[in-house]
Amino acid sequence: MPLPAPDVSREPLHTRRITINAFARDDGQWDLEAELIDVKAYDYPIRDGSIHKAGDPVHHIHLRVTIDRDYNITDSQAAYDAAPYGEHCVRIAPDYRDLVGLNLLRRFRDAVRKRFGRTAGCTHLTELTYVLPTAAIQTMAGQRRNDTQSEESAKTSTRPFHIDGCHALRAGGAVVKEHYPKWYVSPTGSTFSNTQTDKK
Repeated sequence: MPLPAPDVSREPLHTRRITINAFARDDGQWDLEAELIDVKAYDYPIRDGSIHKAGDPVHHIHLRVTIDRDYNITDSQAAYDAAPYGEHCVRIAPDYRDLVGLNLLRRFRDAVRKRFGRTAGCTHLTELTYVLPTAAIQTMAGQRRNDTQSEESAKTSTRPFHIDGCHALRAGGAVVKEHYPKWYVSPTGSTFSNTQTDKK
């Protein structure tokens, strides 16, 4: 369902598009290719006296990370098609090779902030990294499902990693009760998330 129409007239100003494409590689690893594009809906003057035209990218940034089955980053490459300060922005791209060795599911965003915070990185490229963990989980969902189905022990003794990962998949909710009854936990306690019950 889309958002309701606004009840006040307005004019467009800015659009940011973030796209991620995932690929299974022949070597048994996966590539996540992330792209960020910022455009303005109006013309504006820039420092050299020329006009930046509406719809021309202000930022157009690419990031590819390669991950193994445990979500470890084994390779990383960054590139720019557009940046507001030209070569001054672009020269940081090679530094994002330092994503190699990080794990997307183990305090990844904290590690990125420490490694690329403020003058050590590009604000927009660093922001692009923040969408990688959830994209990786979606990318690997089929593989995880196949692993679970093929390993009887995993099916019976290991709680699915995504339980308690979001509101819908909370251990005391209706989704887990229906689809993962073995791991359902009856709601207890006094907090909102634990006492809320789902209507049937």
